[in-house]
Amino acid sequence: MTQKAKFILVGLAGVMAGAALTVNLSAMADKDAATALPVEELRAFTDVFARIKNDYVEPVEDKKLIDGAINGMLTGLDPHSTYLDVEGFKDLQVGTQGEFGGLGIEVGMEDGFVKVVSPIEDTPAFKAGVKPGDLIIKLDDTPVKGLSLNDAVKRMRGKPGSTIKLTIARKGTDKPIVLSLTRAVIKIRSVKSQLLENGYGYIRVTQFQEHTGELLADALNALYKENKAPLKGMILDLRNDPGGLLNGAVAVTAAFVKPDSLVVYTEGRTEDAKMRLTASREFYLRPMQADYLAKLPEGVKQVPMVVLVNSGSASASEIVAGALQDHKRAVVMGTRTFGKGSVQTILPIGNGTAIKLTTARYFTPNGRSIQAKGIEPDIVVQDPSLPSEEESLGVREADLDKHLSNPNGGEEPAKPDSEIKAPPAGKPGKDGKETAPVKPVTLEPGEVVSKNDYQVNQALNLLKGLQILQGR
Repeated sequence: MTQKAKFILVGLAGVMAGAALTVNLSAMADKDAATALPVEELRAFTDVFARIKNDYVEPVEDKKLIDGAINGMLTGLDPHSTYLDVEGFKDLQVGTQGEFGGLGIEVGMEDGFVKVVSPIEDTPAFKAGVKPGDLIIKLDDTPVKGLSLNDAVKRMRGKPGSTIKLTIARKGTDKPIVLSLTRAVIKIRSVKSQLLENGYGYIRVTQFQEHTGELLADALNALYKENKAPLKGMILDLRNDPGGLLNGAVAVTAAFVKPDSLVVYTEGRTEDAKMRLTASREFYLRPMQADYLAKLPEGVKQVPMVVLVNSGSASASEIVAGALQDHKRAVVMGTRTFGKGSVQTILPIGNGTAIKLTTARYFTPNGRSIQAKGIEPDIVVQDPSLPSEEESLGVREADLDKHLSNPNGGEEPAKPDSEIKAPPAGKPGKDGKETAPVKPVTLEPGEVVSKNDYQVNQALNLLKGLQILQGR
């Protein structure tokens, strides 16, 4: 690897975007050197630049105009390409370490407003009740309309302990919701685990970070040690996981599939945008790093698995779910995922700034593109703690303006194999009696997942059923 490196992203644009998989960039500057410049268009650009400098109502710095032009070029392409100024570039790099100051929201832009993709667990936004699909229309007293995504993110970040007021428009509510949030040091614990009951393990990946693979290996070893016997079943929870580092996704997949199995491949216009990433140490380990997956407990690659997903599962988490589904290594359960099947590359352009540019599409091992489609679970299980329509109102890639098309054609999701419908709470059942209200999903001290989590319980029931069938 040279010092001139680019970083490939498989996370969403916004507060929690992350960089991944360093590859060579030494020849990038010479590519397309012979491409003819659009002289007439550049002349029009300089004419506009001169007009603004001379005639705008107030003096404008050259840097502001140039930065705005660069950002406009990128944001006009797709929802995920953007310009990173010095502060934005630093924030992105810090975010991959799993610690930064802010609110803990994964966001995108829609119609000039900041749209919440997913609040991140254990953060001020999550605790305040911010929900997927919310439109943030004001930050303190500043209207969001007219701000770039980077500007909005900067305003949401700040010194821990300081407060910010969010004005939110939420579908189904008559008037805006005003929330006062206190910024905190956001420390994302990317892997959590718990032995649900004897023989059945649960692992939640909240985001794919630099050390997610190592933390997953630690969690698996701890579960087997606590169980004191091989596990009968495993639940991998990727719900509301917005993505992150590509090598983290490869590491998590590699823990459960056969060595050298294809995890994901990418296709783009340039040669270095065309990659095939397999469950091999070269694709998830840092140079000179010991292979933390080499000492996993025996049976990890055969233990029956359920992967939980929902509309907040995006990008890197979709790569993992898609690979495990294609290799028939796990049953995918939950609701359709976000549908981000594109790859962003961070290209430093000098002076501490960079551009985040969409450079490729990624495909699952069987050649599926999930772009604007998402991954359809093998078994659909809605979350009954949400109104049935709320899950479908969660923002997805297909809802974003200027999203890339799906190269496989069409954007309609495939029909799932089966569906488990939760009983509607508080409504008359077949016997005419009102069903019991759904118990709130709350965590007891020391718990990682609630005993009342309907989707987790359905996954556990499926694993127990598989265990009975194997026994016969």
